[in-house]
Amino acid sequence: MVSAFIDHRLDGVIRVISIVNRRSLQPLYCAYCSTEQVCKTVDTDVQIHSDHFSYTYGASDVICKGEHMQNATHVLITTDKEGSADHKMEYLPIKNTVVNETFKFNFTICISNLFGDYNNVLQFAQTMEMYKLLGVQHVVVYNTSCGPDLEKLLKHYETEGILEIVSWPIDQFLNPSRGWNIKLHNGDIQYFGQIVTLNECIYRNMYQSKYVLLNDIDEIIMPYKHTNLPSLMEDLQPAHPNIGVFLIENHIFPKTQFEESGKFKRAEWKNIPGINIMEHIYREPPRKNIYNPTKMIVNPRKVQQTSVHSTLKDFGGSFHVPFDVCRIVHVRVPLQGHLTKEELFVDKRVWDFEQKLLPNVDQTLKLSGFL
Repeated sequence: MVSAFIDHRLDGVIRVISIVNRRSLQPLYCAYCSTEQVCKTVDTDVQIHSDHFSYTYGASDVICKGEHMQNATHVLITTDKEGSADHKMEYLPIKNTVVNETFKFNFTICISNLFGDYNNVLQFAQTMEMYKLLGVQHVVVYNTSCGPDLEKLLKHYETEGILEIVSWPIDQFLNPSRGWNIKLHNGDIQYFGQIVTLNECIYRNMYQSKYVLLNDIDEIIMPYKHTNLPSLMEDLQPAHPNIGVFLIENHIFPKTQFEESGKFKRAEWKNIPGINIMEHIYREPPRKNIYNPTKMIVNPRKVQQTSVHSTLKDFGGSFHVPFDVCRIVHVRVPLQGHLTKEELFVDKRVWDFEQKLLPNVDQTLKLSGFL
């Protein structure tokens, strides 16, 4: 069990986001209790998400099928039909009990998983500061582990109030894989449970945020015809009133190709670990006949289940945002490493933010003890 929510769109059922062993399914029951400490045990509908990348364990929703759940405060998934489960087990508090029409945040980003000794401080700071300029007020990171320098930066952003860090100790329960491809990365569950955290994040922000962005920390969902995300969505949403899922194309900016003038090779950043995105303005061309993965801007109230690159179940369908309107700036190792600089496109969109971005990054690095 990961977390539990009332789903008001489905007659107020309790939805428990869970991780299930797909190969040894057994009947599960739902014990739920109200404030009066009255507990009931009911049958469940276990919905294993179709995207599990062939790993043994996968994201699933355990839907509790009972009546009068709106008064429930806590829930437990059990194999015991009598519900006399060992009460030492943790009951989960039930969230999203109230439907809100107004939201604390306009835009929230869900960053699925930090793990290993990931320590890319400079790119993390640049990305966070860029998102602030683009109109994001809230970032949620699921943290299994990271490097010591990044830990310092996370603490800074948490203190500042923009970052919510959700502890994700999945490696204490399962052997998570370090990638999505089971042929290359063995383990019990795909990529540190990435699908589970993305779904958890959507429900966590269902009534907190108008929109949720689902992407990685080295990806910037970048409007190209609008100055920021609010103005982008002010155009996109009325044009597609029923759509709740906006798919944004991913574009690779190889970290191996550097901008010629060196004007962003700043002495101040020389000893900061990580990639300087300002130096990488060369974009790989789209490849013919190869699927270009997308990431998403979603209205969380329109999503039931999500995968990484598209939703699995939603209300209202999705819209593929044209490449020239909005695309992802993804600075990473090249996918088409054989291409020369001349065969790449020059794309200097991040430079449009230089006047505000550079001082803001410097200020953050000072406040978190790097400068």
